Amino acid sequence: MTARAFKGTTYKRCTCTDPATKKQLGPGCPKLKRSNGAWSSNHGSWSFQAELPKRHDGTRRTRRRHGFASQTDAQAELDKIAALIELGTGRGGAVLTSIGDLIENRLSAGEPFPSPEEVVKQLDQGATSLGEMPTVGEWLQSWVITRKKIREGTRIGYRSHIRHWLIPHLGHYRLDVLTVEHISRMFDAMAERNDTISAAKESDDPEIRKSVHGMRITGAATMQRYRATLRAALNAAIRAQKITFNPASYVELPSGRRPKALLWTPDRVERWRRTGQKPSRVMVWTPEQIGRFLDQAEGHPYYALFHLIAYRGLRRGEACGLPWWNIDLPNQSITISTALVQIGWQAEFGEPKSEASGRIIALDEATTLVLRRQKKHQNELRAAAGAAWVEHELVCTEPDGSPLHPAKLTDAFHAIADAAELPPVRLHDLRHGAATLMLAAGADLKVVQELLGHSTIAVTADTYSHVLPELARETAEAAASIVPRNRRRNRPTAA
Repeated sequence: MTARAFKGTTYKRCTCTDPATKKQLGPGCPKLKRSNGAWSSNHGSWSFQAELPKRHDGTRRTRRRHGFASQTDAQAELDKIAALIELGTGRGGAVLTSIGDLIENRLSAGEPFPSPEEVVKQLDQGATSLGEMPTVGEWLQSWVITRKKIREGTRIGYRSHIRHWLIPHLGHYRLDVLTVEHISRMFDAMAERNDTISAAKESDDPEIRKSVHGMRITGAATMQRYRATLRAALNAAIRAQKITFNPASYVELPSGRRPKALLWTPDRVERWRRTGQKPSRVMVWTPEQIGRFLDQAEGHPYYALFHLIAYRGLRRGEACGLPWWNIDLPNQSITISTALVQIGWQAEFGEPKSEASGRIIALDEATTLVLRRQKKHQNELRAAAGAAWVEHELVCTEPDGSPLHPAKLTDAFHAIADAAELPPVRLHDLRHGAATLMLAAGADLKVVQELLGHSTIAVTADTYSHVLPELARETAEAAASIVPRNRRRNRPTAA
């Protein structure tokens, strides 16, 4: 691939959906152009598509980036990519691949490109991996090629693990900042995918079963093999004096079974504070703990999304990708038809998690008020940003109107929970708070299933079978405590 062979283009798109199919129109939306054929200045945003140099294994890689305010801005980024690729002309395929790795990693991490002068300096010094410390993705790709004395079948297995899960979920991290938590989140994502596939296959709806046709769950033994691949690569990094600690050796793998949600009762909180151990991978806050979190989050830029997840059970991607046109404030309802999905590090607009996830959710008065305040706040942000505002019509955005990366919502969630000194749960488990509140209020499982968008009631029942009796006991105790009693008068009379 030479600079003359570089292929890149700019295009405009938006997140409008077809009322009939509920699918995004993307670049085909008629609102993107005026009646005279000129591009509309207040609808949609600009994107680019670039064909990067092929990977080490010869596979192609096409990359896209969205959210530019103008075609000029999108073309400027494309020109930077072309300039970097041109630096590899005449230096051989390995250098071009390395430049492609650099561009891909910077795009995935959302970081600016280095200057051509910086890259030329590294190339002239004989650098094979561009950057002082390689990313996990760069290290894995280099390691799987250079590792000796292994069977070709083993190498193929390593490449499959690297391509399907390790690079999409971990590849953007610098090698020396990879943690046990990062790796654990990858295996949590595997387990959640297993839950989705299993629930869909058990569905009574043939369309839902068809949606996962040919998809297989990732078993416990396969998860162990993924960890073994990563552990071997990181051990090689230790020998190469890149890092001094192998986080893959300390990851506790999920069992592969559908997790049972447990309530953070006082006894469990006390044991966690004493030992640091969670009783289950899926832990659920009590209504009182949910209230503490929301009180702590009050005033945070993302508060509206936390409120929606805790009270109405939205998934993270559904909350980040929720547009105003899907909210009916007068009639107090939300339609879930889009989601901002994180694929590896890249966040892209797509459809909800499953067929059952597309749903209409009723709003309570408190949530409606939160959304009205958020709309007023966003109008103030739009006025302050002026011409720099990028209109995506989302409920919660960056200060310039661009979409909020789902990972930033997760990071903010953990920071707020820590500040409130709450026992640990995942952001996804905050969504269980909506179920907890409804179960505590006496709602049946069918209502909870529809609120959360589970494909079958079996998923809801399996998940909350342990939470329901504990909530029932707490409710019974609370009810008994409000009855006034004169303990002295009710003592039994001596015989």
